[in-house]
Order: sequence, then C-alpha cells, then structure tokens
Amino acid sequence: MPTVTVSDKGQVVIPAAIRRRLGLVPGSKLDFEMEGDSIRVRPLKSIPLSRVEDGYGMLRCDLAGERRLADFDVAEAMRAEDDDRP
Repeated sequence: MPTVTVSDKGQVVIPAAIRRRLGLVPGSKLDFEMEGDSIRVRPLKSIPLSRVEDGYGMLRCDLAGERRLADFDVAEAMRAEDDDRP
C-alpha cells in the first residue's frame, strides 16, 4: 500500500492506481468515517442524470382503443404491474 504525506492544508494525493480502480475523477465526492484509530474513505456514487426519453417503454398499456396521456395514471399502472409479479 503506497504511503502519502498530509500537506499543511490537510490534503493528500490519492495514488493514481486507486483513483483509476475506484473511478475517481476531479469533482468526485468522498465520505470519511472514523473506524477505531483508522479512517475509512468511500466514494459517494452519484445518480446519473436521466432524460424523459430514457424511460420510453418502461410502462405500457395493453388496453385496446384510443388513449390519451391525460387518461393514464402512472402510479396506478406501476401498482398494477407490481401486483402481476410473482
């Protein structure tokens, strides 16, 4: 395990191999936690931004006939889908 030095500002450099393995890039957020006399550092995983188009096809309506978006209750459809699962 590489040894690093704490600067007078309390900063350390995370070795490149560790940054690559954890996918740390500039701006990554880290969580620090005391564990006895040690420090546990974990990267905080962010939820990637999504677009409306990414959800296309997730819900479907098998009812015949013409439908309008105003007639569609997303919450009700999700509950119905959950009820259909084994």
